[in-house]
Amino acid sequence: MTTLQIKNLHVAVSGKEILKGVNLTVHTGEMHAIMGPNGTGKSTLSQAIMGHPAYQVTSGSITLDGQDLSEMAVDERARAGLFLAMQYPSEIQGVTNAEFMRAAINARRPESDQMSIMTFLKTLDRQREFLSMTSEMAERYLNEGFSGGEKKRNEILQMMMIQPKIAILDEIDSGLDIDALKVVSRGVNHMRSDNFGTLMITHYQRLLDYIVPDFVHVMMGGKIVKTGTADLAKKLELEGYAGLRDELGLDIVLTDEDADRLVAVKHE
Repeated sequence: MTTLQIKNLHVAVSGKEILKGVNLTVHTGEMHAIMGPNGTGKSTLSQAIMGHPAYQVTSGSITLDGQDLSEMAVDERARAGLFLAMQYPSEIQGVTNAEFMRAAINARRPESDQMSIMTFLKTLDRQREFLSMTSEMAERYLNEGFSGGEKKRNEILQMMMIQPKIAILDEIDSGLDIDALKVVSRGVNHMRSDNFGTLMITHYQRLLDYIVPDFVHVMMGGKIVKTGTADLAKKLELEGYAGLRDELGLDIVLTDEDADRLVAVKHE
């Protein structure tokens, strides 16, 4: 069993504290979902776990099987078994999807156990067909000219090929129509096993209709303020974050733009 453990994590961006004491443990074999209003630190948490240099850990710790991730570069974290499916995947010219994925797979293997090109192509074809992706997508430059749905589907294909221990999925449902959401969800559910754990970040319950989590955590004001089962997400869908705000006595207000989302407000 692999364990990602976050203890009393504080993270600042450009000198401003965003995370204010996050505690979370994710084991392989588990699916976790994090929900919460905009600006509360959900994506900051994902970037801090992967080691983005703009996100400064000011106190607390992130460990993978007891190893302090602060001592590891981004590529070392990936080789150790972490994977991040980004909300806005980058486009990279000159590198095909197939080249990128094979390099990522072999980077995690010793030289004596590199995946052969034939094994790679057979596995790629199988996973690609499972996600209803065309064969030409493998030879296209990484995400170049892809639609939003194609980029998200491509992120899930990479995850299925790389087979990480712990995957962080940052708003993989963002901008997807219902058909694309079903395909992406099918890929995530296909990964469920005792050797795989997931931390999904989302605003909405609809993703969790297709990928039912074992645990749902709600973040507000840079902290996890409540943890429950999938029923917690359904309750939030019905009541919005206002109900939870009132239940916990938190000092937050509804935005004018979206009555179901909240922003943390500090009253000095």
